[in-house]
Formats: sequence, structure tokens, C-alpha cells
Amino acid sequence: VQVVESGGASVQPGGSLRLSCAATGFTFANYVMSWYRQAPGKEREKVATITNTGIVPDYPDSVKGRFTISRHRTMSKIYLQMNSLKPEDTAVYYCQLRVIDREFWGQGTQVTVSS
Repeated sequence: VQVVESGGASVQPGGSLRLSCAATGFTFANYVMSWYRQAPGKEREKVATITNTGIVPDYPDSVKGRFTISRHRTMSKIYLQMNSLKPEDTAVYYCQLRVIDREFWGQGTQVTVSS
């Protein structure tokens, strides 16, 4: 199983970014994919989750109303649309694939929000 993120970049406060994550090499029909982030010196935080059927649980208050997770209809690929970015959104963003009781992680993509 391989999980690969892309789309990280440096942006100014108030800007937008779209992250992508593709998971390959598995055949399970049911799975959950999530975006996490980790800033220096802080714990890893879950920011969004989506199931293979498109169900999205609530977002944490830190990103609610600004971040939107979505999925490709026919592929195990997800996106994270990030709007109104703030300096505190600066972190490495990781994609997680969860199938049954196993987790697979990508290598992470850096998002830096700075003027």
C-alpha cells in the first residue's frame, strides 16, 4: 500500500491551497481516509476525515468553515481545500488510509503560511 500527498506550498495569510492524496495498492472496498497535520513542537492533529462512501464527520473548530475534504468518485484519492489560511495552519500535512485495523501514512507535505 502506498499513500502519497502533494500540493504543499508557501502562501500568504488569507490565501488558499488544495492538497491531494492518492492511496494505491489495496483492494478493500471499505476504508477511511483522513488528513492530519503536525506543527513543530505540537502533537499531530486530525483536521478532516472522509469515508469511501463520502461521509464526512465534523471538522475540528480550528479549521471548521475554512477547510473542506472531498474525494474522487471512482478512485481512492482525496483532497483538502484550505481557504483563509492563517499562520497557525503552518504544519506538515499527512494523509492517512485506514482499512479494518491497519493504518497507512504518507510522507507528508509542508504547508507554510507566512507574509
